Amino acid sequence: QEQLAESGGGSVQAGGSLRLSCAFSDNIRRNGCMGWFRQIPGKEREGVATIGGYGGTTYRDSVKGRFIISKDFAKNTLSLQMNSLKFEDTAIYYCAARRSTMCIGLDTTAFDSWGRGTQVTVSS
Repeated sequence: QEQLAESGGGSVQAGGSLRLSCAFSDNIRRNGCMGWFRQIPGKEREGVATIGGYGGTTYRDSVKGRFIISKDFAKNTLSLQMNSLKFEDTAIYYCAARRSTMCIGLDTTAFDSWGRGTQVTVSS
């Protein structure tokens, strides 16, 4: 059973919007820290946004004011609303979860479970 499954990726023109969703299973701690990360082939995976067990959020500087991370406990869904998309946002986006309620910034090594990713392509 997949613990984390992303959806919502696609192709969009610069300035457009996309909403990513991540459905997580009951095996994932519902009030644990969760986050969105992205990776361009050949480059290291980087943190985009995280949300802690009590709702605290952290964003990468380059997405502040454009992206919003949220969690729907009733639907077991983590979301990332992406507005004013830029060419440099093009990447594979992954959702991730860790057992602790506390997030440690955007550190990829702090997360225990990962989805398979969804491609986001922004054309300039």
